[in-house]
Amino acid sequence: MPHRSTDAVVCRRLVGRTAVVTGAGSGIGLAAAHRLAAEGARVVLADIDEAAGRSAAKAVGGLFVATDVTDPYMVEALFDTAYETYGSVDVAFNNAGISPPEDDSILTTGLDAWHRVQEVNLTSVYLCCKAALPYMRRHGRGSIINTASFVARMGAATSQVSYTASKGGVLAMSRELGVQFAREGIRVNALSPGPVDTPLLRELFAADPVAAARRLVHIPLGRFARPEEIAAAVAFLASDDSSFITAAEFLVDGGISGAYVTPV
Repeated sequence: MPHRSTDAVVCRRLVGRTAVVTGAGSGIGLAAAHRLAAEGARVVLADIDEAAGRSAAKAVGGLFVATDVTDPYMVEALFDTAYETYGSVDVAFNNAGISPPEDDSILTTGLDAWHRVQEVNLTSVYLCCKAALPYMRRHGRGSIINTASFVARMGAATSQVSYTASKGGVLAMSRELGVQFAREGIRVNALSPGPVDTPLLRELFAADPVAAARRLVHIPLGRFARPEEIAAAVAFLASDDSSFITAAEFLVDGGISGAYVTPV
């Protein structure tokens, strides 16, 4: 199926703004860093993989800060560096996450795997929001975008129990923060992608092609999303074009959550 290129339609909605992106070394984070930079933002890229993070920062003309998003001191240093370097934190795309094969059915997933996924996918979002908000409150504006997932609202027989639970937590926390800080000019939304063709998804499905096929059949559009399509949604939520959207879930799932029977 042909896709329209997004390169020709990029706006310049983020000129003069500072955007922090976690998990920026690959996948959705990398695509978002490219899109935010293309729209004029000064992008601060965070990743635990220093080689990937530095390469991404060089590609977008951004600033790389090596960060383990489960470490509160490193997260504080990330946002402090962004503010000290550029004078504001206007956008926080809290995107870092994992989906390891050890996270499976509740019957087989051990506590170590459960805790690790919760720390990276949910606790890190808590830490990033906690670190970003004081800087946004200083200027009376900001957009926080937390990566949840369509699995936060749907059940699957091919379970990743901790991943699903973590994304449900991200969705609920984003709603809470969106309400709490709305009158301070700070918007907080959860971005819920469907399956995206990223290294994380490819690694997961390479181990189980049958599971991949089972998921694909449920997507009305008949394909996985491209990272650039999710990045476009990030840029929209970061910009003033979404100025009346907060405490919301922004679904970009190819129609999965609205489907009962998909086309043949």
